[in-house]
Amino acid sequence: MDIEELQTFVEIADAGGVSPAAIRLGVSKSIVSRRLMRLETELGVQLLTRSTRGAVLTEAGATFREHAARVCAEMDVAREALLPAGDLRGRLRVAAPLSFGPTHFAPVLAEMARRHPQLHIQTCYSDRFVDLIAEGYDCAIRVGYLPDSSLIARGIGPINAKLLASPGYVQAHGAPETPDQLINHQALMTGTETWHFMDGDKVVTVRPQGRFKADNGVALVAAAVAGVGIAYLPDCLTYDSVMSGALVPIMTRFPPPPAGAYMVRPPGQHPAQKIRILTELLIEYFGTSPHFAGTVAP
Repeated sequence: MDIEELQTFVEIADAGGVSPAAIRLGVSKSIVSRRLMRLETELGVQLLTRSTRGAVLTEAGATFREHAARVCAEMDVAREALLPAGDLRGRLRVAAPLSFGPTHFAPVLAEMARRHPQLHIQTCYSDRFVDLIAEGYDCAIRVGYLPDSSLIARGIGPINAKLLASPGYVQAHGAPETPDQLINHQALMTGTETWHFMDGDKVVTVRPQGRFKADNGVALVAAAVAGVGIAYLPDCLTYDSVMSGALVPIMTRFPPPPAGAYMVRPPGQHPAQKIRILTELLIEYFGTSPHFAGTVAP
């Protein structure tokens, strides 16, 4: 039984069809279909039922997928053990935030590709919540507050945030001095989120209101600089605007609670060497970049 066929079947099962699996693997649909056909012929069972909307695992397919995934994972560990120290091969699929991933994390991924010329890196930049397991990602860089999940997370650095506005907005509308005064101001938001602030050791929660919303932090920075409203944004997005005076911190007696950037991966006993090395590079970057400050999150 060919390990390549097992890997292809796992990709089809997780992606929900031949076409998305082909995109993940970087090969043609015909190659993926042939591998699946050979595997089903060898096993003598149908692993998937096909429809116009994709593919669904049969009962036999669901059982076999779990065994195939474990075999593929063990093969990856075995290959890594045979490689020269620090040598990486294969594919690494990473999900990263769009807001500052291309500017802050892309250089780290590029440096990793430079150091490891046999490694194929695919990165998806999006501010939406990416399902690592369902969409076939090896890991993701997540920023902010991590919800409870089965994913394994490691802190790579702190992410500090501030409440900010342009000098023009402050001159025209004033600045809130306490969280409860935010209700009288235009907030720049991603949706219907809540904002959190520290009042000593206590966390104060506010549900702001505003007419300008965007699903991308860079767009919110632009709106804040234009004087449209007040923004609650991480320092790594607003560093240049604050340094230039285009944005000024406000309500500084009530800072946002500390958050962080994390490397998250699907559950498993041992992280792949490529994920460990990328995590170490990111930790190193957080320690030297002027856009980030503080100590590494636990």
